[in-house]
Amino acid sequence: MFRTGQRPLQIRHSIRKKITILFSVVLMAALTACWLANSFFLERYYLSNKKDVLQDAYGRLDAASGSESLETESFIQLLSVICETNNISLLVMDSSGYVKIYTTKDYMMMRRRLYDYLFGQVPPENMEKMKVLEEQDYYSIRMCQDFDSKIEYVEMIGSLQSGELFLMRTALEPIRESVQLANRFLLYVGLSVLAIGALIIQMLAKRIAEPLLELAKLSERMSNLEFDVKFYGKKDDEITFLGNHMNRLSETLEKTISELKTANNELQRDIEQKTRNDEMRKEFLSNISHELKTPIALVQGYAEGLQECINDDPESRSFYCEVIMDEAAKMNRMVKNLLTLNELEFGNEVVTMERFDLAFMIHNMLQSTRILFEQKQVRLIYEQKEPVYVWANEYKLEEVLNNYISNALNHVEGEKIIKITLLSQSDRVRVGVFNTGKPIPEEDLLKIWDKFYKVDKARTREYGGSGVGLSIVKAILESMHRNYGAVNYENGVEFWFDLDSRT
Repeated sequence: MFRTGQRPLQIRHSIRKKITILFSVVLMAALTACWLANSFFLERYYLSNKKDVLQDAYGRLDAASGSESLETESFIQLLSVICETNNISLLVMDSSGYVKIYTTKDYMMMRRRLYDYLFGQVPPENMEKMKVLEEQDYYSIRMCQDFDSKIEYVEMIGSLQSGELFLMRTALEPIRESVQLANRFLLYVGLSVLAIGALIIQMLAKRIAEPLLELAKLSERMSNLEFDVKFYGKKDDEITFLGNHMNRLSETLEKTISELKTANNELQRDIEQKTRNDEMRKEFLSNISHELKTPIALVQGYAEGLQECINDDPESRSFYCEVIMDEAAKMNRMVKNLLTLNELEFGNEVVTMERFDLAFMIHNMLQSTRILFEQKQVRLIYEQKEPVYVWANEYKLEEVLNNYISNALNHVEGEKIIKITLLSQSDRVRVGVFNTGKPIPEEDLLKIWDKFYKVDKARTREYGGSGVGLSIVKAILESMHRNYGAVNYENGVEFWFDLDSRT
């Protein structure tokens, strides 16, 4: 569904295990209920069925005796089929003891049973074991034990409407054996079904639990305000529906947090800016008058020289014009930088915070400025390959990095190496721009961020610097409430700043 580099989600009570146990218990309960129903009710069901069969056979016998077709071959054959199919023994005799129909070899024993019934000669011990199941006018259905074989039967005994005596019976032992066999078979099948069912249930539970676990991981990362992860469901079901809603929730939260961070920055800036506006106006006017004094004086002096024709030769006039144009261009750049700085310091622009890939942005910047490194024969080192997501204003951050890189190009010496690094530290990323060359004097490290401060005025003038670049960097980073600084090394200087990687 999605990938995560975080530690595995720890779950004490797995829903997969719960579903497997629950359905296994339900399946076991169902099988147990079936086994108990067989044990307690199957024999009764058999008895009820045997009663129906006996009554059906009696109905046929009674109807045949009334129509005088009792001893016909077709009827006897029909009775034989019924008796063999249902394991019934049948004996019919008249009142004189003449056997008319029988379907078993032990008809003599059944005949004696009929005599006992006729004359009421039943031993007391057999009377105790006899249980009447149904009593009608012409017959009785009961459970009893044979006198000699001690085998238990269900028997129907009585007389037909035409006066013949009859006895039908079926042994209980096959019924009980069938119940036992059925229970044993159900036990074996039940255990197999339980084992196979538990395996199938576990597989199904896994398929249900996996997307739920993915959603749990997604929600865990969302709780850490990481919104780049998304849920991709493979089926059109409730879990995918929930995952899609969580995706929309993630997008809404990211947008809302971006807006809140922007609003929070604005609020902090407004509070701080109110107390500084007046001082900054005075300082701005003072700085402009101070910084423009020298170039204006130079322009005025060389212009007067041209007007008074101090040097009439073309070479001198060309030199005077170049100085005037150069100083005018410097004043133009200075005014633009001062206006940018003034706009930042006065807080007239809303700084919108957004989440973007810093590594990709730096890579694009270096691609577009590579010719500057080649012209100065500088070795550029930038080894970041993986994405690094941060919260900042992308446009303003480009200006910060351009100032750092331009500053490094203007001061690189010695081995002529410029190295750009991105170092992740818990919830922030430190960006460093290092160049080989002379270290900055320690007493100047804090002053370089002030407007118009120049460590080496001669060199700054040589490449046209105004002393405002680092002040612009300071204003931009403070508008986003980020830390910044510079560090000296034995072989050079590194300028750095921090950015939030997550809230």
